[in-house]
Amino acid sequence: MSEDDSKVPLPDLEGSGGMQTVEDAGLLAPSDADPLNRGAADLEAVFDVPVQVSAVLGRARMDVGALLRLGPGAVLELDRKVGEAIDIYVNNRLVARGEVVLVEDKLGVTMTEIIKSEHH
Repeated sequence: MSEDDSKVPLPDLEGSGGMQTVEDAGLLAPSDADPLNRGAADLEAVFDVPVQVSAVLGRARMDVGALLRLGPGAVLELDRKVGEAIDIYVNNRLVARGEVVLVEDKLGVTMTEIIKSEHH
Protein backbone atom coordinates (compact mmCIF):
# COMPACT_ATOMS: atom_id res chain seq x y z
CA MET A 1 0.00 0.00 0.00
CA SER A 2 1.52 3.31 -1.03
CA GLU A 3 1.35 6.57 0.93
CA ASP A 4 -1.21 7.97 -1.55
CA ASP A 5 -3.53 4.98 -0.90
CA SER A 6 -3.97 6.08 2.75
CA LYS A 7 -5.20 9.55 1.73
CA VAL A 8 -8.96 9.05 1.59
CA PRO A 9 -10.80 12.21 0.43
CA LEU A 10 -13.13 13.73 3.04
CA PRO A 11 -15.54 16.64 2.65
CA ASP A 12 -14.21 19.96 3.91
CA LEU A 13 -16.35 20.77 6.96
CA GLU A 14 -14.83 24.22 7.37
CA GLY A 15 -16.13 25.45 4.01
CA SER A 16 -12.84 26.38 2.35
CA GLY A 17 -13.99 24.71 -0.87
CA GLY A 18 -11.39 21.92 -1.10
CA MET A 19 -11.31 18.30 -0.03
CA GLN A 20 -9.39 17.07 2.99
CA THR A 21 -7.73 13.70 3.43
CA VAL A 22 -7.77 11.47 6.48
CA GLU A 23 -4.21 12.60 7.10
CA ASP A 24 -5.08 16.32 6.78
CA ALA A 25 -8.10 16.00 9.08
CA GLY A 26 -6.01 14.52 11.88
CA LEU A 27 -7.89 11.21 11.87
CA LEU A 28 -4.81 9.02 11.74
CA ALA A 29 -3.08 7.77 14.86
CA PRO A 30 -1.58 10.66 16.83
CA SER A 31 2.11 11.26 16.26
CA ASP A 32 4.57 12.79 18.69
CA ALA A 33 3.75 16.23 17.28
CA ASP A 34 -0.06 15.92 17.82
CA PRO A 35 -1.45 16.86 21.24
CA LEU A 36 -3.12 13.94 23.01
CA ASN A 37 -5.77 16.15 24.60
CA ARG A 38 -8.03 17.83 22.07
CA GLY A 39 -10.32 20.76 22.84
CA ALA A 40 -14.07 21.08 22.40
CA ALA A 41 -13.55 22.72 19.00
CA ASP A 42 -12.23 19.39 17.70
CA LEU A 43 -15.62 17.85 18.50
CA GLU A 44 -17.60 20.47 16.59
CA ALA A 45 -18.57 17.96 13.89
CA VAL A 46 -20.65 15.96 16.39
CA PHE A 47 -22.34 18.89 18.18
CA ASP A 48 -25.54 18.43 16.16
CA VAL A 49 -25.83 14.65 16.71
CA PRO A 50 -29.05 14.01 18.67
CA VAL A 51 -28.89 11.91 21.84
CA GLN A 52 -31.59 10.69 24.20
CA VAL A 53 -31.19 11.91 27.79
CA SER A 54 -33.22 10.24 30.57
CA ALA A 55 -33.38 11.14 34.26
CA VAL A 56 -34.60 8.12 36.25
CA LEU A 57 -36.22 9.00 39.57
CA GLY A 58 -36.55 5.36 40.58
CA ARG A 59 -37.92 2.00 39.52
CA ALA A 60 -40.80 -0.24 40.55
CA ARG A 61 -41.59 -3.86 39.74
CA MET A 62 -45.18 -5.09 39.61
CA ASP A 63 -47.43 -7.62 37.95
CA VAL A 64 -49.37 -6.64 34.83
CA GLY A 65 -52.64 -7.01 36.79
CA ALA A 66 -51.47 -4.45 39.38
CA LEU A 67 -50.33 -2.12 36.59
CA LEU A 68 -53.76 -2.31 34.93
CA ARG A 69 -55.47 -1.41 38.23
CA LEU A 70 -53.54 1.88 38.49
CA GLY A 71 -55.62 4.96 37.87
CA PRO A 72 -55.56 8.72 38.43
CA GLY A 73 -54.31 9.51 41.93
CA ALA A 74 -52.62 6.12 42.41
CA VAL A 75 -49.26 6.23 44.19
CA LEU A 76 -46.47 4.11 42.81
CA GLU A 77 -43.74 3.37 45.33
CA LEU A 78 -40.23 3.63 43.83
CA ASP A 79 -36.99 2.04 44.98
CA ARG A 80 -35.41 5.40 45.96
CA LYS A 81 -35.65 7.50 49.09
CA VAL A 82 -36.37 11.24 49.18
CA GLY A 83 -33.15 13.18 48.59
CA GLU A 84 -31.32 10.20 47.06
CA ALA A 85 -29.49 10.93 43.79
CA ILE A 86 -31.26 10.14 40.53
CA ASP A 87 -29.60 8.36 37.60
CA ILE A 88 -28.93 10.28 34.36
CA TYR A 89 -28.63 8.19 31.21
CA VAL A 90 -27.47 9.25 27.73
CA ASN A 91 -28.50 6.77 25.02
CA ASN A 92 -29.31 4.18 27.72
CA ARG A 93 -25.84 4.46 29.30
CA LEU A 94 -25.47 5.70 32.88
CA VAL A 95 -23.31 8.83 32.70
CA ALA A 96 -24.10 10.81 35.85
CA ARG A 97 -26.11 11.15 39.05
CA GLY A 98 -27.92 14.27 40.08
CA GLU A 99 -30.73 16.04 41.89
CA VAL A 100 -34.11 17.25 40.72
CA VAL A 101 -34.42 21.05 40.65
CA LEU A 102 -37.20 23.48 39.77
CA VAL A 103 -36.38 25.93 36.96
CA GLU A 104 -39.16 28.52 36.72
CA ASP A 105 -42.21 26.25 36.29
CA LYS A 106 -40.38 23.18 34.90
CA LEU A 107 -38.46 20.31 36.45
CA GLY A 108 -34.76 20.02 35.71
CA VAL A 109 -31.77 18.01 36.82
CA THR A 110 -28.46 19.23 38.16
CA MET A 111 -25.55 16.80 37.84
CA THR A 112 -23.72 16.13 41.09
CA GLU A 113 -21.51 13.22 40.00
CA ILE A 114 -20.11 12.12 36.64
CA ILE A 115 -19.81 8.35 36.21
CA LYS A 116 -16.55 7.23 34.60
CA SER A 117 -17.00 4.68 31.81
CA GLU A 118 -15.67 1.18 32.50
CA HIS A 119 -14.67 0.57 28.85
CA HIS A 120 -13.08 2.88 26.30
